[in-house]
Formats: sequence, structure tokens, C-alpha cells
Amino acid sequence: MKLDFRKNVRRNMLANAASSGIRLVFPFLNRTLFLWLLSPAFLGLNGLFSSVLGVLALAELGFGTAVVCSMYKPVADDDRDLLRAYLRFYRTVYRCVGVVIFALGLALLPFLDRLVHGAVPPGIDLHVLYVIHLVNTAASYFLFAYRGVVLGAHHRNDVITNIRTAVSVAQYVVVFLILLVMRHFLSQPPATVYYCYVLATVVFTVVQNVLLVTASRRLFPDIEPRGTLPADLRRHVLSDVKSIFMHKVGGVVTHSTDNLVISAFLGLVAVAAYGNYYYVVTSVGSLVAIVYASMMGGFGNKIYTESKAENFKLLMRMNRLCMSVVIFCSAMMTALYQPFISVWVKDDPDLVRHALTPVLMVVYFYVMQSRQVLMSFKAAASLWSQDRWKPIVAGAVNLGTNILFVIFLPDAYKLDGVIFSTILGFAFIQIPWESHVMFTAFFSGAESRLWWRSQLRFALLAVALSAAAWGAAHLVPLAGIAGLAAKGVVASAVSVGAVFAFFRSDLVAIVKSRRGK
Repeated sequence: MKLDFRKNVRRNMLANAASSGIRLVFPFLNRTLFLWLLSPAFLGLNGLFSSVLGVLALAELGFGTAVVCSMYKPVADDDRDLLRAYLRFYRTVYRCVGVVIFALGLALLPFLDRLVHGAVPPGIDLHVLYVIHLVNTAASYFLFAYRGVVLGAHHRNDVITNIRTAVSVAQYVVVFLILLVMRHFLSQPPATVYYCYVLATVVFTVVQNVLLVTASRRLFPDIEPRGTLPADLRRHVLSDVKSIFMHKVGGVVTHSTDNLVISAFLGLVAVAAYGNYYYVVTSVGSLVAIVYASMMGGFGNKIYTESKAENFKLLMRMNRLCMSVVIFCSAMMTALYQPFISVWVKDDPDLVRHALTPVLMVVYFYVMQSRQVLMSFKAAASLWSQDRWKPIVAGAVNLGTNILFVIFLPDAYKLDGVIFSTILGFAFIQIPWESHVMFTAFFSGAESRLWWRSQLRFALLAVALSAAAWGAAHLVPLAGIAGLAAKGVVASAVSVGAVFAFFRSDLVAIVKSRRGK
């Protein structure tokens, strides 16, 4: 069964656009209320527990990704019996994973105090709070999260996204009311308010899972977990899982340990400061995700229904579209990052870093996002084993340099060292390694040269445009919110014009294809 790539990408992009808008506005309001009504230390707790539970999520091993990618071929062949067998196999695995995550999480309880440098906020029991977060993480594995693979394999991620968006809106409204009513109007202690906030997240995790299984059964009522997956296919999935697990280990070491190192060496307020800067990266990154996150299921279907030459054309076309957004966002972030942080946290000296920090975060954003389309295609092609050692090597280098920079750099630059170490791992280990795999195991050397030439042009354009946007915004003499708005107008005028001039043919082609529909 050949899926409608354009139609699915279009509705996935619409769903992701709505979701990105929510992820830009509501988490920002959430963090702002935390800073104003509670304290940066509570934001630090959120960052710390997210990182610890991110490590525990390794117990999932990558089964979800492996099963989705394995289901692309039976979807293309319209083999419903095999899809049912995959779903049953995945349900069994996820229930076991839930048990393992919960057990490992409980085993970490005696060591929690060692992960925090300094005191925790008054009234907070670190162990009770951690157990609540642990229940929230394990709940999905015991419920219906496994049903998402059916939607993902059929390139219907828009359904998953829409459910998550609706639940997120409801959840944020509830937690805003908790923060405002309990803290501002009823003057409850910060610790009590925070406990209620965390408990609310558990409730909405359950609601999201119930809605997910309902939607999956409505769209694909004939795909229920039953039958037995043949032994050779189980071995194939398990082989992919071994490689994906190594990718996950490296990813967790690269991302989650940053907060752990900062918390252990610099304290919870430093975690909050880093979290604010990192929040901008992830929020703006969600704009790019509108493009690439809408494609992966379609890539998986194209791999089994079209030639490699056509797939390479698709890869290059989608990458140009994605990079037009990445370059625009990089320029705007360069111009507005520090003014935005200053206005947001009211110039709090503990939370506003020097000028090098936002520059490094923009570089971090660019190197992360410049690889996303290629990585989506690589995942769709199930090329896991060829570079399974890449994330382990990169993660080890990242962790080692993190600790070295935090120990030996001057105090003012320790946090920058954590960011820089992550950039080094991506730029000099992960990106070259994964590109080599893609252009030897699937595409050709000639296509690799075309890819790298285009990536070099994009990087040079990003540097030039970022410098131009920063220079234009720097000429605006205003400060505060009015100054931020004025700088944004000036920077966007420069950035939009340059991006449209460079990517004009791609953007015009998109408009024409929309009119053709």
C-alpha cells in the first residue's frame, strides 16, 4: 500500500504547527510563573528529575523505534496479520519495560541526595517528589502507549500530535490555575503548590494514553494485538534494538547528563539558568520539527515503493526546506537571545549569563537541527547497526569534557563549557559518522559530495545572516519589552529577505504545489 506522502506530510505539518505554537507559548508561561511565584530552585528540580528519568527511559531500549521501522514494509505490503503480530509483541515488551523502569527507579532512591549540590527548597521531600515523577514516567508503559506504533507506521503522526496538543493545553490551564490560585490568591507554601503541580501531570499522562488508544482503534479497528510474530522477525527487531539501545545510551549521556553535571557541581539555580537558555533552543527547535517530524513515516514508505535516486531527490528537497527554517531561526536567535532572556527573568544576575552563552546555544541549535532530515531518513531506512558505536563514543567524550570543563574553567565559564562540550561531540563525531553511514549503506559517494556542498553553503549563509541580523538589531537603542519588539522587527526584516532570496525556488515550488491541490 503506497501512502499519500504529500497529503500525510501536509496534515502532519499542520498538526505539528499547532503543537509547536502550544509548545512555544504555554511552557514559556509555565516557566515564567515558576520564576515569579515560586523560585528558580523549583525549575532546577524539574530539570534534574527530567534528566534522571531520561536515563531510566533507557530501559525501553529502543523497541518503539525498532517496531515502527519494522512495520513500514508490512504497511507497504498491506499485511494486516503481520501488523497485528507486531502490535502484540510490542505490547508485551512495553509492559515488561514499565516494570523494569519502576524497579530501577526505586533502586535509585538512596542516591538522590548526592545529585543535588546545596539545599533543596524548604518543605520538599526529594524522595517523595521523585517517586511521583517516577510513577508518571512508568504509567505510559503500563497503559496504552504501545498503540502509537500503529499510527506512526501509517504516517498518521498528526493524530498522536493532536492528542498530545489537546492534552497539553488542558494540562497547562490546570497547572496555571494551581500556581495562580494556590500560590497567589491562597498564599499556600511553594512546596505544597509544587506537589499539586506534579500530581496533575500524572493525571494528564493517563488521560493522554486513554485518548491515544481510542483514536488508534477508531482509525485502524482491524489492527489489534494478536497472533505470534515469527521467530526470524523477532530476531530482526531484537538486532535493531541492540543498536538503537546504543544510540539511546549515547543520546542520554549527551543530553541528560548535562543537567546532572550542572546540578552536582554548580547547584539547582545553575540548572535553572541553563534550563532557561535550553528552553529557547527546544522551543525554537519545535518550529523546525514541523518540517522533519512530518516526514519520517513517509520516508519509510518511499524507501519500499520508489528508487534510491528518487529518494535522494526527496532527501535534498526536504533538507533545503528544513534548512531554510533553521537558518532563519538561527539568525533571529542570535539577534534576540540575550535581550529576551534579560526581559524574561527581569535581569536576575543568577539567570542572565554573559554574551558567550547565547552564542554557544545558537551554534548548538544549528548543529543539532542541520542533521535532522538526514537522521529521519536514516531511521526510516533502519540503518542502526552501522554506527551503533557512534553515540557511545560521542556520549563518553561529551561526559568527559563536561566534567573537565566544569572543574578547570573559570567559574563564569563553567556552564559554557558544558554547552561547548556537547557541540564538539555533534560537530566532530556524530554528524560525520552518521553521514558516512548514510552515504555508504544507502546512497552513493557522488551523492555524499552533493550533500556536503549544500551543507557547507547553508552553514556559510547561517553565519553571514546571523551576523547581519545581530548587527541590525544592535542598532536599536531601546531596552525592555519595547526594545525586544523593535529588535525583532528589524532582525526579521533582514532574515526574511535573505532567506527568501536564497531559497526562493523551493518556497515558490511549495506554494505552487499547494495551489495545485
